[in-house]
Amino acid sequence: MLKFEPEEILIERDCESTAMVRRLKAALPQVPLKVVDHGREQVTFAAPPAADFGAAKKRLYIAKHKGDFLKKCPGSDGQVCCNYFVINFASNCPMDCSYCYLQEYLAHNPALKVFANVDDLLAEADELLNKHRRYFFRIGTGEITDSLILDPYIGFTREVVPFFAEQPNALLELKTKSNCVEDLLTLDPKERVVVSWSMNPQTVIDEEEHGTASLLERLEAARLCQDAGYRLGFHFDPMIEYTDWERDYEELVEQLFATVDWRRVSWLSLGVLRNTPGLKRAMRERLPRTRLLAAEQVPNPDGKLRYFQPLRIEMYRKMLGWIRRSAPPTVKVYLCMESKHVWQEVFGYAPSCEKELGAQLDPRKSWARNWIRMYNSVS
Repeated sequence: MLKFEPEEILIERDCESTAMVRRLKAALPQVPLKVVDHGREQVTFAAPPAADFGAAKKRLYIAKHKGDFLKKCPGSDGQVCCNYFVINFASNCPMDCSYCYLQEYLAHNPALKVFANVDDLLAEADELLNKHRRYFFRIGTGEITDSLILDPYIGFTREVVPFFAEQPNALLELKTKSNCVEDLLTLDPKERVVVSWSMNPQTVIDEEEHGTASLLERLEAARLCQDAGYRLGFHFDPMIEYTDWERDYEELVEQLFATVDWRRVSWLSLGVLRNTPGLKRAMRERLPRTRLLAAEQVPNPDGKLRYFQPLRIEMYRKMLGWIRRSAPPTVKVYLCMESKHVWQEVFGYAPSCEKELGAQLDPRKSWARNWIRMYNSVS
């Protein structure tokens, strides 16, 4: 199992008696632990040097979240949104991918923080789901952290999986680059939990996804989750263009479907490398040797830098073709943060709005007609 061990654990005083802290103490008795007053000793900087972002990942801060846990995914202006909701149970990630947007997003508050008041999180989710039983919610926990890398110590899934397993109008997605699935294998998801992995060829993992599980470790973890009754998701995002990208991504797709049963796959997403000027500055300061800084990208209407549109369309169409060799069109594939024009060029179809795309990803309904139409357009 992929291991992360913090150098120090800081615990807010009003979190001392929580189940999360009890688990931490039992799992990491060798790690120095200090109780602090609320808001004290957090790793925050007005203008942090690049080294401080990495240093902040080595201290684990346990706090009580005061605001809302459940929020609509911010998406990206002018791009088709998949109507996703996020639960931010933690902030920052001990992994260190060179392209990670958190280097910019959390630059002034890089503390590796986990919120211990999980009861409040579940109460908020329960109120929302009960109030809107007619609507289907796709909810994820991996927006500003990895969903599972800390799970062996904090036991977060032990609390959230049983709750979502009983919800008729929600699907919980746990998105990870780890293989920390041991606790999941002891729980019954009742078809209401998707465990998903960010996927890249091993050469990209080696060069750009530092501190993450290998491709083989991710695939083995996916197979174990599948056998334990979980549905699966895979996110080829960010796809990275380089000399041998076609060969490597084609082999990746073949390896994936040689390991897992396509019938257990809820969705796959495709997205290319996205940067902002601020993120590129952070990458240049922290990881000046990454080849991603040399990528030829152009500004898009949402302010993000992407590959030229014809290259993106080519990459997506080739990936879709490789996927369809192994999985039928009822296995849903969608684009992340792309325009309707790119959707149209790739699939021959574009969702009219975010609600339409969100509905197509609702496992309670059969939307095979549009997905088959997409498939036929590229066959």
